[in-house]
Amino acid sequence: MTNLPPALIVAGPTASGKSALALAIADRLGGTIINTDSMQVYRELRVLTARPTPEQEARVPHRLYGVRPSAEAGSVAWWRTQALSAMDEAHAAGRLPILTGGSGMYFAALTDGLADIPDPGPAARAEARRLLNEQGAAALHAGLANVDPATAARLNPEDSQRIARAWEVWRGTGRGLAAWQAHRGPAAPWRFKAILLDPPRDALRAAIADRFEAMLNDGALREVRALLALQLDPQLPAMRAHGVPELAAHLHGELSLQQAGRRTELVTGQYTRRQATWFRHHPLAAATHVSTINARFSDFTQLSESAQADLFTFIQLLA
Repeated sequence: MTNLPPALIVAGPTASGKSALALAIADRLGGTIINTDSMQVYRELRVLTARPTPEQEARVPHRLYGVRPSAEAGSVAWWRTQALSAMDEAHAAGRLPILTGGSGMYFAALTDGLADIPDPGPAARAEARRLLNEQGAAALHAGLANVDPATAARLNPEDSQRIARAWEVWRGTGRGLAAWQAHRGPAAPWRFKAILLDPPRDALRAAIADRFEAMLNDGALREVRALLALQLDPQLPAMRAHGVPELAAHLHGELSLQQAGRRTELVTGQYTRRQATWFRHHPLAAATHVSTINARFSDFTQLSESAQADLFTFIQLLA
């Protein structure tokens, strides 16, 4: 294991300050930041996904941000291939790969390996989307529970994207998603350590509200209006990003801007609870592999000199 190249994970719930921390570490240690967020890969969603600004991207190398059009659904398998290539490139340049984002599934694909799931085929995908449109997520989840209870038990009944994916895998392969995932390929050949941001719930709620207001000031409505003009399938991942359905409903006259904001903050808050649970229970969170900051990160001035020293000692043990 000690012969494997090192990589750092900066994880935590939405609005916890992951991007700021990753940038501060990359600045100080010479790192390349690699996006590990399933929504920040989409080109048209800079504001609503809080992608790094052009100025931040110019400070240190950033990879896999805004690299796919919203019309094309990304996948964890595609991301893993691209991330491994970016990590190799960073290591060859003498830089530390720093993976940061909020998608636990993407981190798991690196640290735990990825199941080799056959392509379910266009007919299964079309059926899943049709049933989702006709029945809604909760009803399709109930149907999934009848044919693939192991997978259904893992999924939130409102998580339309993952429910549709599970249905198409079962329909197209004759085998449930959980059964496929029980047999993963090898983990990525890297040594991983993680920094986990785990701020108090009240601090996170306030940060989510502040962030949404900042997004509106930065042009979130223009961004959603431009996305709607593309007339994309509403079930595409980019169309389900937090804030997109809510602001789209406002633009269609169905919600006031205040109502859209409250709904966005609610669904984002619910998502952060699931993120925090995943990160706390993943094997990478063992004490020897993770350093936890129990606060929302803004910059190093909020950490004492001893806390900063402990953090960088932890990171440098990767070398």
